[in-house]
Amino acid sequence: MKNLLIIGARGFGREIFSLASQCHGYNIEWIIKGYLDDKKDALDSFPGFPPIISSVESYVVEPDDVFVCALGNVVQKSRYVNMIKGKGGTFISLVHTASLIYHGTSYGEGLILFPYTVVTCNVRIGNFVTILPFSVLGHDVSLGDYCHLNSYSFLGGFVKAGSFITINTGATIIPDMQIGNHAVIGAGSVVIKNVPENCTVFGNPARVIKTDQP
Repeated sequence: MKNLLIIGARGFGREIFSLASQCHGYNIEWIIKGYLDDKKDALDSFPGFPPIISSVESYVVEPDDVFVCALGNVVQKSRYVNMIKGKGGTFISLVHTASLIYHGTSYGEGLILFPYTVVTCNVRIGNFVTILPFSVLGHDVSLGDYCHLNSYSFLGGFVKAGSFITINTGATIIPDMQIGNHAVIGAGSVVIKNVPENCTVFGNPARVIKTDQP
């Protein structure tokens, strides 16, 4: 039996604890050991959660440890994932029993798939992708590494999305669009044109409102 440690004990970390207890593998392949967070009092007002054991920086990986990263910021997620991997840590995927994954779909390391998500056929999902409830990925969608899809995201068929992309609540991306690395799609936006790298789009139809330096 493996021991699962959750990186991050703030709000999203509490959500991930509840999610993990309803996922494939819980109490069969792994149990929940606790959290890694540098804010030792993060759970003081929230009884019923496992303990904060250490910061990520100070933690020494043990042989039966496995990890999941409960950080919504894609850049910070990459930072702490790489910190643990540099110590020899291994990450698992959390796939909720009420999510649907269709034929021909593949995903990489560290997927977090919330309930009531639908990942249809022949989708390709990279490493350390998070997909929140009621999101839908159409056929032949591809997502790169470290993408974060908030609730009610919709990606139509053949959408090609790069890495480090954040899609906020209720955004719709019509079929065949391409989304560049490090793009942010604003809440409720409707994307009808390709989105360049390193920019934020918002609105219906979505327009560039901010461009960041790579």
